Amino acid sequence: MRNIEFGLMTFADMEPEKELGKGTNAYRRIQDLLEEIKLADQLGIDMFGIGEHHRPDYAVSSPTTVLGAASAVTKNIKLSSAVTVLSSDDPVRVYQQFATVDAISGGRAEIMAGRGSFIESFPLFGFDLNDYNELFEEKLDLLLKINRSEKITWSGNLRAPIHGLGVYPRAVSGEIPIWLAAGGTPASAVRAAKLKLPLMLAIIGGLPRQFTPFFDLYRKSAHENGIAAEDLQVGVNNHMYVGEDAEKVASEFFPHYAKMMDRVGRSRGWQPMSRPQFDFMRAPEGSLLVGSVEQVVEKILYQHQLFGFTRFVAQSSLGTLPHELTMKSIEIFASQVVPEVKRRLGVG
Repeated sequence: MRNIEFGLMTFADMEPEKELGKGTNAYRRIQDLLEEIKLADQLGIDMFGIGEHHRPDYAVSSPTTVLGAASAVTKNIKLSSAVTVLSSDDPVRVYQQFATVDAISGGRAEIMAGRGSFIESFPLFGFDLNDYNELFEEKLDLLLKINRSEKITWSGNLRAPIHGLGVYPRAVSGEIPIWLAAGGTPASAVRAAKLKLPLMLAIIGGLPRQFTPFFDLYRKSAHENGIAAEDLQVGVNNHMYVGEDAEKVASEFFPHYAKMMDRVGRSRGWQPMSRPQFDFMRAPEGSLLVGSVEQVVEKILYQHQLFGFTRFVAQSSLGTLPHELTMKSIEIFASQVVPEVKRRLGVG
C-alpha cells in the first residue's frame, strides 16, 4: 500500500476584537497557532495548513506570513495554505511569497489553491463576483505556468499580460507542490484531473459516502488525461477533536463547535445546530471526528475504505475551543490515532 500522509489545519478562529482598532485577540491567537505548529512538527505530523480569511472572526488573512514564522521554528513538517483564495490574489505574488517560505523552510512549502468558502476578499481587493469562475481558472493557469517556468509569456482576460518576464525568487524544491482544494462539485474534480493536480476535499457535514462519486469522477478523468492510478494524490479534510473519554470530549466540544457553526450558518440560512444533529455527525458514518481514540481511528479507516486517500488532514482548532484543549487533542492525534491507523493499514 502507498504511504499515507497525516496533517493538521486550522482557520485560526478567534473571538472578534473587543477594542476598536486593536489586534489583541489576533495576537494571542497567532501565538497559540505557532505553538500548535511546533507541537505538530515535534510529534511527527506530516503537514500543517493555514486558511486565509478576511473576517473579524479569523486571525489569518496572510497565511504565508504565519507559515514563514512557522518555517523558522520547525524542522520537518510541510507548510501549506488551506486555502489560498487565488481568485482574489495575484499569482505572481502568491508564487513569490510561497517561494520565500520555501527558502526559509528549506523546501517545505506547499500551496493549496481554492476559491474559498467566503466572498469578503472580492470586494476588498476590487474584484467582481460576476467573474468568480473565470478569475479562478485564469489565475490558476498563470500560477501553474509560473511554478513550472522561470520566465513566462502569458495573457488572459482579467489580468494584465506578462511578456517574457522572470518571477523571483525561485523555490528551493524546484516546483512548489500545488493541491486543488474543492468542496465537492463535479467541475472541481474534472479540473484537477485535467491539470494533473492533487485533489483535497473538505467534508464538514453530511455523510462522507455521499462523496464517493466525486472521487470516482476524479479518478476516471485522471485516467482519461493520462495519469496513472499509482500517481494520483487525493486528500480528505474533516473537523476533529479527540480525547480519552468519548462523552467527555463531546460535551467539551459541542458548545464551541455549535457557536462557530451557527455564526457561519447565519449568513447561509442554516438552522442553529442542535445536540442531536451534532451527535448524528459524530456517528460512525458521519463527517465529524469527535470522540475517543478508537472512534476517530475507526472513522479515518472508514473514509480510507471509501476514498483510498493518500493524505488525511484534520481541522484541529475550531471555534472558541481553549488552546490547551486543542494542544491536548493534537498530541493524542499524533501519538495515538495516527500510529494506530498506520498499523491497521500496514503503512509506514
